[in-house]
Amino acid sequence: MLRTRRSRTLAVSTAVLLSLAATGCSKSAGGSDSAGSGSGTKAAAPITLAGSVTFNQANLAKLDASLKSALAGKDLSKVDIAMVVNVAADYWKAGQVGFLKGCSDLGIAKSKCTYFAPPNGKLTEQNSELETLRSQGVTGYSISAIDPTSAAGTIHTDVQKGISVLAIDSPLPGTDAASLYLGTPNYTAGFQAGTAMKQVLGGKGKVAILVGSLTASNATQRIAGFEAALKGTKITVAQKVNDNLQASTATSDAETILANNPDVNGLYGVYSYDGPALAQAVTSAGKTASVHIVSDDSDAQTLKFIKSGVISGTVVQMPYQQGYTGAYLLAAEKVLGKDKTMALVKPYLEKDGSTLSSGVGLVTKSDLGAYQSLESQLGIG
Repeated sequence: MLRTRRSRTLAVSTAVLLSLAATGCSKSAGGSDSAGSGSGTKAAAPITLAGSVTFNQANLAKLDASLKSALAGKDLSKVDIAMVVNVAADYWKAGQVGFLKGCSDLGIAKSKCTYFAPPNGKLTEQNSELETLRSQGVTGYSISAIDPTSAAGTIHTDVQKGISVLAIDSPLPGTDAASLYLGTPNYTAGFQAGTAMKQVLGGKGKVAILVGSLTASNATQRIAGFEAALKGTKITVAQKVNDNLQASTATSDAETILANNPDVNGLYGVYSYDGPALAQAVTSAGKTASVHIVSDDSDAQTLKFIKSGVISGTVVQMPYQQGYTGAYLLAAEKVLGKDKTMALVKPYLEKDGSTLSSGVGLVTKSDLGAYQSLESQLGIG
């Protein structure tokens, strides 16, 4: 359990993000690096990808300001909130920084803001932490549920006890936390990944999808969007493989796929650790020039493989804002009540009436410097 704080200002963070959004939306980059791994494979012709690092920062900054204004002068001493994620991956470090910064900006005591990431990505670990938080009197928590179906009963019990539950990263349909989801519109993110794959493959080929769960809402929605983007092309999806939130499993699965399916020329890694795992497999197989990778999220290793050209592009979220705005929402629900909080949130929701988008973008080689500068400004890198 990590309990730390940061002290950078929201104004600086927002200004940096908006500046980047204004200047980085239409860049392009070389997709596949022609340097192989000694296999003698003939390098494919350079392929350009259009990168985009725009997010939803303008709207979220307005919402944050509105929530902070509504909380001004109110007693926040009884607010005790937590951010519970699904795995201890580099991806979530940005969410942790955002969450703790949000608490700091609201003046919530350090001891009343808990961040937890299951060390091994196990459901038992996540459930145990929820029990601990409940016993300690938590007033609300945001959660990226490992198993939404299993979480439904726990969430119902907590909501009935007056604990606020906010879905982040992956929606929680069919639960008492279904009314508000803070995160990436996952179908849109998957569609963007599919569009990138279609471009780097030139509209034809065979692709395998590797993912940490085949049942989590964020995964199923991303895969659906990815497949929708490929419709009308000569690209087929050969396999969908569940690596059970294990990077080592993802690597070995990809190695097996490449060994048994020489016609597979595209890999899509859905979870944050999948990109580096697939890149390692492709490098080991000596197929960096012939197999294109499109991934999700921006782990440090993913960005290194973007720089070298092994990964053509990665669809990025804004986990920082899931943490930051998430802290504001949980505090507001405790102090203002759910109805008043939702009234403030409503103007910023997507058309589905429940999604508060934290944004989606695509980082390619030419966008890398600007994106890393953004991470540094937010205290993430």
